[in-house]
Amino acid sequence: MAKKTKKQQPGGTPATVALTSAGVEFTVHSYEHDPSHPSYGEEAAEAMGVSPDRVFKTLVADVDGALVVGVVPVAGSLDLKALATAVGGKRAAMADPTLAERTTGYVRGGISPVGQRKKLRTVVDDSASSHATICVSAGRRGLEVELAPDDLARVTEAILAPIARA
Repeated sequence: MAKKTKKQQPGGTPATVALTSAGVEFTVHSYEHDPSHPSYGEEAAEAMGVSPDRVFKTLVADVDGALVVGVVPVAGSLDLKALATAVGGKRAAMADPTLAERTTGYVRGGISPVGQRKKLRTVVDDSASSHATICVSAGRRGLEVELAPDDLARVTEAILAPIARA
């Protein structure tokens, strides 16, 4: 069962520190990460008892030589062509995982769209706006933040676009 806290204690993850600094209201959900689970996102949704269409995964792609973050529901997948189009690019491919970790400062399965080491251009799937709140990684496996999609878009300077496939 996921444990909820309204505010992260001092010394939280870079994501929770950035959200607090930006004055964003959020709820932290923590759960025991199971390394054998086949999907980080689905594991988070199950552990928190939240519909997978409200839990979003953070994926890093290479669009025409620049890293771009795509935030999509865990129930679907990232449409690379749509992501490239959303940022005015031509070609997109998933980024090298080691490069994604080094650039964001987070490990795979714990990459947050918030508080990254190097701020990357971010696109959030427009389905996020159909929910009052969504959940994204708080910066480590087993830790999620729940916040309003508008707050996520504001703090990451993201654009909303249809970038997910069912």
